[in-house]
Amino acid sequence: MNREMIAHTMVTTQFELDGFRVIRNLGVVRGIIVRSRSIFGSIGASLQTIVGGNITLLTNLCEKARADAFNLMLEHAAQLGANAVVGARYDATEVMQGVTEVLAYGTAVFVEPIK
Repeated sequence: MNREMIAHTMVTTQFELDGFRVIRNLGVVRGIIVRSRSIFGSIGASLQTIVGGNITLLTNLCEKARADAFNLMLEHAAQLGANAVVGARYDATEVMQGVTEVLAYGTAVFVEPIK
């Protein structure tokens, strides 16, 4: 069973991975993160909205949550013996005010290069 982390180049939003053939479909995999803003982050973000433009505190929080969810999805896929993930997607839901769930999901597959 493959327990190594899956390379980011082996993840795609497509349902095929160019240059590879799916040998086994191992099922849906997911990574879920639930994050909240700290009081300091909320205040800082509020101050950034006064100036306008990119609210970097929230951008960084969202990017970190997506990256963590993505990596958990890859860990789940590796636990199943996958070496790739196809059909990768993200979803986010506000669970309660200031608390958001970020979900990364896709289909874990075992692929081999097309010869």
